[in-house]
Amino acid sequence: MNAPTDLSMKTDEVLRVELEVFKREHRDLDDAIHALVDKGTGDQLTLQRLKKRKLRLKDLIAQIEDRLTPDIIA
Repeated sequence: MNAPTDLSMKTDEVLRVELEVFKREHRDLDDAIHALVDKGTGDQLTLQRLKKRKLRLKDLIAQIEDRLTPDIIA
């Protein structure tokens, strides 16, 4: 997740690719968190860090989706 967060400098195609990568990473983190919780092997600090990273990805995904979704004038 070292990608620059300045979305205005990126093309829509680049944003679409990044969006898919971030969504996949978000799902992977969700799976990892669930596995650690289910097995009881994850310490609280590790779980907290994974959850924070997942939240940052969720926010970034929302920003990219907002940028890619055209404004609709009612």
